[in-house]
Amino acid sequence: MPSTHCRLTAQVITAVFITGLAVSALAQTSIGRGAPDPLVPDELVGTETKGWWAGAGIPPEYPPIFATRDGEIPAGIEPLPYDIFSATDFYQDENLWFDPRYYKCNSPSGLEQIWGAYEVAMVGDNPPVTAAWGYCDRDYPREEIVSPYPFRTAAEHYQALLDDTRARGGSTQYTQATLPDWNGRYNRRKDKNATWYYGAILQVPTYLSLLTPEYQRRFVQQMYHYSGSSAPQWPGSYCWPEGFMRRLAQYGGSSVQMVMTPDYILDMRNAAKTLITQIHLNREFNMTGVVPRLGPDVPEWFGETIGFWDGDALITWTSNVQGWISHGGFEYSNKFQTIEIYTPFADARGEGLKHEVILYDEEAFADPLRIMEYMDKTSELNEGDPLVYMECVASNYPIEGLATPKTPGSRLEYEMPNIPGRPWGDIWESYHEEGMQRPEQEDFFSFE
Repeated sequence: MPSTHCRLTAQVITAVFITGLAVSALAQTSIGRGAPDPLVPDELVGTETKGWWAGAGIPPEYPPIFATRDGEIPAGIEPLPYDIFSATDFYQDENLWFDPRYYKCNSPSGLEQIWGAYEVAMVGDNPPVTAAWGYCDRDYPREEIVSPYPFRTAAEHYQALLDDTRARGGSTQYTQATLPDWNGRYNRRKDKNATWYYGAILQVPTYLSLLTPEYQRRFVQQMYHYSGSSAPQWPGSYCWPEGFMRRLAQYGGSSVQMVMTPDYILDMRNAAKTLITQIHLNREFNMTGVVPRLGPDVPEWFGETIGFWDGDALITWTSNVQGWISHGGFEYSNKFQTIEIYTPFADARGEGLKHEVILYDEEAFADPLRIMEYMDKTSELNEGDPLVYMECVASNYPIEGLATPKTPGSRLEYEMPNIPGRPWGDIWESYHEEGMQRPEQEDFFSFE
């Protein structure tokens, strides 16, 4: 896998560890958790903004970010004869996929919003020639994204954590009176949560290096329809399901409510819809299906989750997830699973929860991946306004391959999408890839 574009120069990022956090000592003792935090770009440490972006974009409440715009080429950069904005068949450009210039050095998030997702377009007056460039000298290291642990499957990882806990006396059994008091509302820290998964602080080739060849093709297809065809198919546009990974996305899951009982815990977040993880403590998965599960052998949008306590660390395993997509993020398959570790922390800013997430998907990922979140406790559960249950009433419909608003009383001919498959892929292929030569591959666009 090409790696030259996955490295950082000393002038761009200084390796800085998150410091000043008091985390449970137990979190440092296990083979399967407690590895050092991923490195944080120096420009993010101590800030409250998402101000260090690789690609051109308009983050909310932040001035436009771009290396150059309106057709100007960044100093020292020799552009390719054509790029993803002007490509006639991105499938045939596989030899360019790992060159950041193919994307004008834009990050995935930069491409997602370059046509004006935040009301300010970055494509100039004569796109694609005038599409803005991102920063070719900014990237995030792949080694800080892949899991630092030796496990290739979630089952291995969970069993190792459970065995380690048992070797030290077994999982902790709490009553309601002794249960860690994590009930409350939390906000994710922006400065410590500008993770690679947001798609803003890394180049597209680095993101591609995380994926298997089939899912690389899917990701480049997604990037092309963000940029070249300007035909994004965001699930929220049509009130489609949001999927499991939206809870970890940049613009979803920022506010978290934790509800605790000795045998059942809720992690509740809002995005375009309410995202709920139900954690069933001290239960075991049924291992006889396609993937481990609790209920019927049918994928669930948010999967099914079991867990146990190791002192004041909550360890969970989620499986039986419906493959899907999230804003600017990778597609994942029905084999997607996570191991998640919640531990308390305290620093000068207050108390909260550290949330370490290890992502497994043997079909989609070249290696297991890791995301780290820090969540500050902001109030008790029964303070302030109640949790708003998010529902969605469709006002946009995919008409000739574009999200088109319709007013009440309108009549339209509507083709029912194959929701458990790749409805975005079906739309792109039907309306925006005429003349392209897709690879001949059996069941190419299926999650099965």
